[in-house]
Amino acid sequence: MTDPGVLADSAITRMIADGAITADPLILDDQIQPASLDLRLGPIAYRVRASFLAGQGRKVADRIAEFEMHRFDLTRGAVLEKGCVYVIPLAESLALPVGLTAVANAKSSTGRLDLLTRSITDGGVEFDRIPEGYQGPLYAEVCPRSFSVLVRAGQRLNQIRFRAGQAHLSDADLAALHRREPLVSGSPVISEGLGFSVDLQPATGTLVGYRAKPHTGVIDLDRIGQYPARDFWEEVHAENGRIILDPGAFYILVSREAVTIPPDYAAEMAPYLAMVGEFRVHYAGFFDPGFGHAAAGGQGSRGVLEVRCHEAPFVLEHGQVVGRLVYEKMSSRPTRLYGSGIASNYQGQGLKLAKQFRLD
Repeated sequence: MTDPGVLADSAITRMIADGAITADPLILDDQIQPASLDLRLGPIAYRVRASFLAGQGRKVADRIAEFEMHRFDLTRGAVLEKGCVYVIPLAESLALPVGLTAVANAKSSTGRLDLLTRSITDGGVEFDRIPEGYQGPLYAEVCPRSFSVLVRAGQRLNQIRFRAGQAHLSDADLAALHRREPLVSGSPVISEGLGFSVDLQPATGTLVGYRAKPHTGVIDLDRIGQYPARDFWEEVHAENGRIILDPGAFYILVSREAVTIPPDYAAEMAPYLAMVGEFRVHYAGFFDPGFGHAAAGGQGSRGVLEVRCHEAPFVLEHGQVVGRLVYEKMSSRPTRLYGSGIASNYQGQGLKLAKQFRLD
């Protein structure tokens, strides 16, 4: 019997051994993260007319046949064009036992490229949410929003977490955890999770973020540190602790607070409130056990914010609460923590672009 909570790496390994997770080709050891499993693109991509959900009692393959424009091979790489929608069968499939649910999410670098990536399933009525007992394939819906990208079969754009029972911490439990082990620098804002705000008054200089340029070249996702940031991003500076967000523009900003995820917990980034303004922190994201934690080499890590403005220009001010971290307990402690013994690109991070870019 699995204890309630988010499943750790050892439990994911058991799921693979038991056939609850299968894949072709076989799953690699480095796909298994402290509290999630990286998912891989399969060899075929479908350009479709529009985003869709399968719907109750319907298969994704049938909906692809309904909306497909053309298909192409990813084994040698292919370009996904900005503004287009693609559905890509993933290498992994599930046979979830009763009592286990799953949630998928874009990986950090995927979100920082404004590469909207969501999972869909047979019979699915929600993106990224997979009910207990689900048996079937997984698909990624991919829509490049700011940059066209070159992708290949086997690349990992999203990841999946598994949960037994109720794992979310209540606000009272979150406050108690913060008293035992501070989760954030400064006084916590706790309301349906741990609130965090935007930093528009850096300790030095005036650089507070980056805005995606509208007309750029293609980004090959395998080319790490190869693209000059200036070719794809404009610097955003704030002289007076505020900036004006332009409708439709995509920004990389950073949280004012440094946050910590203790080893026995995981977290997920979620929007704050739709009513606070014409913008949102665009992508939710997983925060693994050990993120920013001293035992894993961290001293608190600030959250990178992927922000998109909607219908009207909006004034964003220093210290404005823009998102929240929903903490969950782990079913067991992972054998490896984020930033400790694994390749963790963003431990101890501040304002940082995706790993494909370099500042020079």
